[in-house]
Amino acid sequence: MFRRTFWFTTGVAAGVWATTKVNRKLKQLTPEHLATQAAHKAVEAGHRIKDRAVGFALDVRDNMAQREAELGEALGIEANPDTYPELPAPRRVVAIENRNTPKDSRNSRYVDNSSYPYNRNEDH
Repeated sequence: MFRRTFWFTTGVAAGVWATTKVNRKLKQLTPEHLATQAAHKAVEAGHRIKDRAVGFALDVRDNMAQREAELGEALGIEANPDTYPELPAPRRVVAIENRNTPKDSRNSRYVDNSSYPYNRNEDH
């Protein structure tokens, strides 16, 4: 009798184990789970590519600075940015003078584009 009970419980345990395995595999093959898994892998691949690109950019920057220093030494150029003259501030200039404005407002520096309708055929 103990023999039959042993094999019965062994069979039940094997059935429960197999059912659990099959249910887990079926859950992994659902479209939602496959889409989630693909998204996670894509994000991981993106992070790896980003890390490699950042490393490459840093290597390029370091090698560029090293080569610039070598060329500066070879040409006798001192590459100290503090010794460069300061550039003038950028200026805004009027591209088109508005001739339709009254003479008293001619001192205005900027053009009011509302009086110039845009016509694509005008240039042709």
